Amino acid sequence: MAYNIDKQRLQSVLNEAYTKFCKDDSGRNADYIPYLASVPSTLFGIAATLPDGTTVTVGDCDYPFGIESVSKVPTALLAMHQHSPEEILDKIGADATGLPFNSIMAILLEKDHPSTPLVNAGAISACSMVLPKGNSDGKWNAIHNFIEELCGSKVEVIEELYHSESATNFNNRSIAWLLRNYARIYDDPDMSLDLYTRQCSLGVTARQLAVMAATIACGGTNPTTHRKVFDAKLSPRITAMMATVGFYECTGDWLFSTGLPAKSGVGGGIMAVVPGKIGIAAFAPPLDEYGNSVKAQKALGYISQELNLNIFNGYV
Repeated sequence: MAYNIDKQRLQSVLNEAYTKFCKDDSGRNADYIPYLASVPSTLFGIAATLPDGTTVTVGDCDYPFGIESVSKVPTALLAMHQHSPEEILDKIGADATGLPFNSIMAILLEKDHPSTPLVNAGAISACSMVLPKGNSDGKWNAIHNFIEELCGSKVEVIEELYHSESATNFNNRSIAWLLRNYARIYDDPDMSLDLYTRQCSLGVTARQLAVMAATIACGGTNPTTHRKVFDAKLSPRITAMMATVGFYECTGDWLFSTGLPAKSGVGGGIMAVVPGKIGIAAFAPPLDEYGNSVKAQKALGYISQELNLNIFNGYV
């Protein structure tokens, strides 16, 4: 059944969510990446974009923060766009690991398989599949341009974050070379890791992530630019991945509670997709023990409940 979201009601609910949770001081910034520890912990913004291109916001929605693991969504989409969903399923997979996002053990338990492009191992593998093969600049341009098309506006690398991540990504270096050992990385491991590190260091705003989410919700057409970014058949594939592994080992709890396919990042951003209806994003740096923004989770959960956005509520 068609469900149109009233814009005034949407703005009102976003305002309510902001007011309800803006003073929540639980959680703490990620500190294993030095740059992230320095981001003001009081920042908080919520944005939503509708299929007609209308974007409503409240709070700090124009502050560029590290996209971090939310970037795994566009890279997975790009890899499927350049190859096919079937090839990604064969070479990387689409299963949740049930383990932390940076788990090396998951690779061993899966008998060499990265499992999904939405964990670190699979995301590095996806970067290795991006075309043109063997061309670092060409690959980066493809990734960067694709993310800008999804957002409908320019995004730039936060250089301090990129250098901070590059200096501390020891675990990911191990992952890249373990994948090489199992022939599950498809280009130079160091190049692929650098591309992944760079994409995680892009600065995005909550407003831009809402547009990206809405582009996925609208079957690959950006509702603000009206440009066709990717084929509509990829939207259910990437939304399914977000629903099954977007919050890593606590994804089941998240989906059970909210019914929102979403992807989080340790920069404090969360992007949620409601197919055909809306794209939503929230940003607040303090994280819970699993690396997910505390306030952003609470805000999106409230919005889902108030606007009946749970994708499993088809009978309500």
